[in-house]
Amino acid sequence: MDSRQGDPVIRKLATVPTASGLAARLAMAHLVRSGINPVPLLSRSGVSQSALSNHGRISVSSQIELLDLISADTKDVWLGLTLAQDFDMREIGMLYYVAASSRTLGDALRRIERYARVGNEALTVQVDTASACRIGLSYAGIPRHRDRHQMECLMFALLRLCREMTGRKLAPLRTHFAHHRSGKFDRIRRLFGCDVEFGAYADDMHFDQAVLALPLIQADPFLNEIMVKMVEEVLSGRTSNSSPFRTIVENTIAPLLPHAQASARLVANRLGMSERTFARRLSEEGLRFGEVLDDMRRDMAIRYLDDDNLQARQIAWLLGFHQPSSFSHACRRWTGKSPSDLRRRRLTPSS
Repeated sequence: MDSRQGDPVIRKLATVPTASGLAARLAMAHLVRSGINPVPLLSRSGVSQSALSNHGRISVSSQIELLDLISADTKDVWLGLTLAQDFDMREIGMLYYVAASSRTLGDALRRIERYARVGNEALTVQVDTASACRIGLSYAGIPRHRDRHQMECLMFALLRLCREMTGRKLAPLRTHFAHHRSGKFDRIRRLFGCDVEFGAYADDMHFDQAVLALPLIQADPFLNEIMVKMVEEVLSGRTSNSSPFRTIVENTIAPLLPHAQASARLVANRLGMSERTFARRLSEEGLRFGEVLDDMRRDMAIRYLDDDNLQARQIAWLLGFHQPSSFSHACRRWTGKSPSDLRRRRLTPSS
């Protein structure tokens, strides 16, 4: 492999995003309370038990895998909300203190925007305040389409933090998640206090712009100055939010799939490239757009088939196929089995 120092793709591939492991530790405590032995699930996800016990950092991808396994084992389809619902906000660590000691909510959100990767190197927070207040969350370095529980946990924890810092029961005007959900949404709508849309183009919460001026009940300019210096020092040692080009492409494709818009032309446009430059960048990593799209569809199809609330025609639509028969043919090509055969095999204990 070419090891040129100036090649951003090679440099980005060298690191794996890590997290403080708070979500994983909360999940472990949840397992213990449920009377479930966490060791097998830790082993399957690749999360180190000693790292969790010693508050060490863990791979973000492994944390996402662990939450998926625990959700399946406990049959808690809203695991992210369960974990974020009542933990002590101080467990967030220095990011909590640098935000909570700020003067206003707007100041706190700008601190979170800058320092989010101290807690999770894959997380990017964007606060837009031009005409309203939009708080967007996105991933760098990991595929967004493989997660739902961590993103829901992060979003609700952030809302809880805003409520605690202001001492008000703040409710977004609306909330969006990029991943798909089926079934009833009563619980998440009740917790967020607003309409929640899934299968959106982005993960975000929208508020009235006036919330930015709300004073914080623990504002402390002296503590804030100390915390800013401390967090800046820690931030300098954290991995920057960068992605392998394949992951950037996957995260651009994911929200386009249900709208049947996942074309090379549109993805290139979203990335600010010509179609020719886009094809060249893929080629530099030994990839073709059709292969990336096909691999994503296969991965997502297996996950969607685990959801008994989704019919094959709905899965076909979510993956951007125009006809259920096209999905069925693709499924046979990927696995040698039809969607219904795969679903039956999953439900058969002897398989």
